[in-house]
Amino acid sequence: MRALYLLVLVSCVALTACPNQNPDQIRQKTAEETAALKRDTKAVAEGLKDGLSSKHSVDLNKATKEDLASLPGIDSHQVDRIIAERPYANTRQLVTRRILSEDEYSKIQDRVVVNR
Repeated sequence: MRALYLLVLVSCVALTACPNQNPDQIRQKTAEETAALKRDTKAVAEGLKDGLSSKHSVDLNKATKEDLASLPGIDSHQVDRIIAERPYANTRQLVTRRILSEDEYSKIQDRVVVNR
């Protein structure tokens, strides 16, 4: 939001000279606001990247159907089986109980946990 505000402000300052400022002051103010915009835009982009790449953990014993369905490669039938087989002592039980194959488990093993 601030980045958008700064963009509008920079555009406004650049396009309309304030009657009380000389061109050097306008140039300096525009440079300052552009630097702030650049910094804020970089922070927003990094935040988006972090948010998109973050892998939150899903607790097999407490997760909702929606949480389980968000795991890569898990379909609704598997979600129902995961819930029906609760509780779990460890995440590996998804394989030992034949709910998931080794390949399916390998895709989600870093995203699932078991908290008791």
